[in-house]
Amino acid sequence: MVAILGYSRQQIAAAVQEMYTTVADAPDSPFHFPVGRAACQRLGYPETLTADLPDALLASFAGVGYPFRAQAIQPGDRVLDIGAGAGNDTLIASRLAGPEGRVIALDLTAAMTRKLKGTADQAGYDNLSVVQASAEALPLADASIDSITSNGALNLVPDKRRAVAEMFRVLRPNGRLQLADVVIHRPVSVDCHEDPRLWVECVVGATVKEELLALFAEAGFEDVEVVGSHDYFALSPSRQTREVAQSFGAHAIEVGMRRGEQPPSALQRWWRRLDPRRAWLRLERRGLLGMAALALALVSCYGTLALVGLLPLLGIGLTLNEGAWAGTITLFVLLTLLTLAAGYRHHRHLGPTLLAAAGSGTVLYALFIDYQALVELAGFVLLAGAALWDLAQRRRQEARALGLGLDKG
Repeated sequence: MVAILGYSRQQIAAAVQEMYTTVADAPDSPFHFPVGRAACQRLGYPETLTADLPDALLASFAGVGYPFRAQAIQPGDRVLDIGAGAGNDTLIASRLAGPEGRVIALDLTAAMTRKLKGTADQAGYDNLSVVQASAEALPLADASIDSITSNGALNLVPDKRRAVAEMFRVLRPNGRLQLADVVIHRPVSVDCHEDPRLWVECVVGATVKEELLALFAEAGFEDVEVVGSHDYFALSPSRQTREVAQSFGAHAIEVGMRRGEQPPSALQRWWRRLDPRRAWLRLERRGLLGMAALALALVSCYGTLALVGLLPLLGIGLTLNEGAWAGTITLFVLLTLLTLAAGYRHHRHLGPTLLAAAGSGTVLYALFIDYQALVELAGFVLLAGAALWDLAQRRRQEARALGLGLDKG
């Protein structure tokens, strides 16, 4: 999930705690997300698991999916519920782990932990404990947990890589993890620092699905499998939230996985991070393919010229095939034009495409009809302007979707 530019960790924590304190203390209040027993049922929880849950806790249910679909918890397990909230999943995990098992419910919000502890003590659950702490710093020993469950918590965590590393640390080798969380098709790129409540009121804390799964694989988890996926935001009573979710392709997934025997080496982690497929996906989802194609065009043109000029100074002869050189430049120029034209489907603004067409035509004129260095340079300047214009229009469209009011221009 992406970080919100300009947010401090304290602002995010305060926004999360404020929202979920209200869910704990006043669950009948209007929220942008579904809560309560009805939400639990619509997300796929079987009646056999929820029938005996205390009404007070079910009223404050605010999960995003049914993580138990991954079947990570076994009898006798020592279980950690991260982002336990009111504790509905905690009590279900307590039953699954049985009298020989134990469940630790961890949540950031004091009101939620108080509510769960009070209800659990009253109901006589003696195989669970409640801890107020952050998912980024789990107060548990290494390899002390058999299984982890989490429901809608990771998208609220600023440093997701650290949280995933903490999950790996506290799980025993081959321990299981199940989670339900919100993911998005493309990341939020605009600066949302003006309203930190967006972290919990929209989808700006979510991660692109492929990036989230890659985070777990990078940390050393194996057999990472998506076992369920659904349009969680279709259940939202807020039309604005539904529209924002649709704009960014937000939905919920349920995932199961296993902790590997050994943590990956630093080299293995970096190798996975530098996977060119992930790099391509990041550029495409962030609307930066046009900029990348333009950079390649500039390098193929002026980088080659610089190389041809410098190598003789080092006593190295280089014969340049001008046809191949021009063809390479043309390829990247046309790729820039195509990627910028594709931006129209996001922002519905023809200006960047028309400017890119003018720039491309100018460069190709200089290459194949009447070469003049200044004409070629002017073409690249036009292409650069088109790429920046396209990026600005994409950001404005995101800002409009998030209700930030940046709809001018």
